[in-house]
Amino acid sequence: MNLEGRDCDESLSQVLPNTSKPTQIQMANTSSVVENGQEDRVLDFGKNTGTNHGGVNERSKWLLDCPEPPSPWLELKNQVKGTIAPRAKRLKSLRSQPVPERVFVILKAVFPIFGWCKNYKASMFKNDLMAGLTLASLCIPQSIGYATLAKLDPQYGLYSSVVPPLIYAFMGTSREIAIGPVAVVSLLISSMLQKLIDPETDPTGYKKLVLTATFFAGVFQASFGLFRLGFLVDFLSHAAIVGFMAGAAIVIGLQQLKGLLGISNFTTKTDIISVLRAVWHSCQQQWSPHTFILGSSFLIFILIARFIGKKKKKLFWIPAIAPLVSVIVSTFMVFITKADEHGVKTVRHIKGGLNPVSVHDLEFNNPRIGEVAKIGLIVSVVALTEAIAVGRSFAGIKGYRLDGNKEMVAIGFMNILGSFTSCYTATGSFSRTAVNYAAGSETAMSNIVMAVTVLVALQCLTKLLFYTPIAILASVILSALPGLIDLNEAYRIWKLDKFDFLSCIGAFFGVLFASVEIGLLVAVAISFAKIILVSIRPGIETLGRMPGTNIFADTDQYPMAVKIPGVFIVRVKSALLCFANANFIRERIVRWVNEEEEEQDTEGNTQTNVFLVVLDVSNLINIDTSGIATLEELHNNLTKHGVELAIVNPKWEVIHKLSQAKFVDRIGGKVYLTIGEALDACFELKA
Repeated sequence: MNLEGRDCDESLSQVLPNTSKPTQIQMANTSSVVENGQEDRVLDFGKNTGTNHGGVNERSKWLLDCPEPPSPWLELKNQVKGTIAPRAKRLKSLRSQPVPERVFVILKAVFPIFGWCKNYKASMFKNDLMAGLTLASLCIPQSIGYATLAKLDPQYGLYSSVVPPLIYAFMGTSREIAIGPVAVVSLLISSMLQKLIDPETDPTGYKKLVLTATFFAGVFQASFGLFRLGFLVDFLSHAAIVGFMAGAAIVIGLQQLKGLLGISNFTTKTDIISVLRAVWHSCQQQWSPHTFILGSSFLIFILIARFIGKKKKKLFWIPAIAPLVSVIVSTFMVFITKADEHGVKTVRHIKGGLNPVSVHDLEFNNPRIGEVAKIGLIVSVVALTEAIAVGRSFAGIKGYRLDGNKEMVAIGFMNILGSFTSCYTATGSFSRTAVNYAAGSETAMSNIVMAVTVLVALQCLTKLLFYTPIAILASVILSALPGLIDLNEAYRIWKLDKFDFLSCIGAFFGVLFASVEIGLLVAVAISFAKIILVSIRPGIETLGRMPGTNIFADTDQYPMAVKIPGVFIVRVKSALLCFANANFIRERIVRWVNEEEEEQDTEGNTQTNVFLVVLDVSNLINIDTSGIATLEELHNNLTKHGVELAIVNPKWEVIHKLSQAKFVDRIGGKVYLTIGEALDACFELKA
């Protein structure tokens, strides 16, 4: 750079080569740039902003003389006030209403069922009744299977399909979501809790820890909703959930080989290597061909039924009732053939009756209560993520809004009360919600119908399940797993964002080759690494003027954008200029300016070296002391070589800190609202 002491007229002739000595009016209104031998007439840079330097200075004062921004404490106070004030206003208006109306409004706020039940019609109940019965036919075999996956007795899956759906129907805001135990949460509970206590040697102690973890999960979920902390659920990104679900589905499927093959001894580990090794050793020693044939036959039947349901939407009821039909038929077959005497393992005794009270089973004095609470937190986040994702998906289809905070409170309270009534963690199931939607459910009444049906089954039908083969429960679980593996979505993530895909496969391989917890940890770690990397290495773009306009755009995205000779315009795409990225930005700008100079020298255009750097900071929301110090270094570096620095469109916090640090004075007050005004002002000053 050799711009120090450059003559004003010389600078202008470099920027505007077709004018010998332009006047200010000519510069403001009829500037021209020659490119490839053709003259491109342009508008003035500061469109409708005046044609004299005084006008630009006046607008610059708008930035420099703005009031002091609110302090962090004031912002926090306003946020709290913004949350509390509307509620206080509603409470104030509520006091003026009659007592009956006041009670109804409060009940409606806590229990949304009081809102929609006023307009409930017989035709709606007919649809909900059919949906609820269809849902129960799928729920009963799945709940029994998921309970065994959670290392619990089968009846606990049925218990978890009675109380939680009833509570959700009163407190939830989704019309389609179906509540109950799900495969991923069942696997998560068993994989983590069996490290604390062996469910085979101490089933009672294990059951108590499951109920305690469910209580903690409910407390965390309700707290997220009450204190509006739903953003914590977003730490599990969409890509991470896709990979986690796929990995968990494969692990669950491999674990069901125990029931499908009739294996007695099996590993408690969940990684694919341990499971495959256990299957290999068990198959070499003992397995039941009769069990395998029976289970495989009904698995094929359920998958064919699912295929038919996908091909013809009106036949949705076929895949919905296929698991229950499989349970009934297989139970009858085992009973009449006495296959249980020939190696086919059956469910045996399932305790019936109403949900027993289990408040006394919660262990808060357990020496490992801290680890149980941690497991409850992990389970709560995963369960909420699945439930809210499912609920929002179908709410979007139906065209209504799902209240995320109310959903968290509803799911939290249903799990808290569920832990008091022998239920383990329940949440929204995607497969059952899809069946509920396809069956034409109108409201959450379908959950009530399902819960009552399951309760009747607990009262009257549990003895009939004595001969139900375990292989059929494994088949029911296996048939539900393909829905958890979304290859199309994984491919879409790969096409859209490679870093998100890394998070996806990180969660997938973490679950597959380590454990469920490791898979979640890897996914969250990669997501945070992405955020940190984007912050440290923010995007920076050079700008040029779009032909025939006063719009300045990225020259890489718009190759037709014309660079202004002698001016280097750069925009920082980061929201924060801080210690993590400030030096990177300074080095990139200096390097680009040097490269621009070298390119001009190589072409022999020594009269068009850079004399002005315009820094567009319109994307910056805030700046710290490291960022300010780096800007000062950048300014000093440029000044030594005769290059001026101008700042464009700083936000409130940014311009306040730059003024406080006297940086605005160091750059001669060159702070402007737009790039066009910055160019006009600098050209007029040099004129």
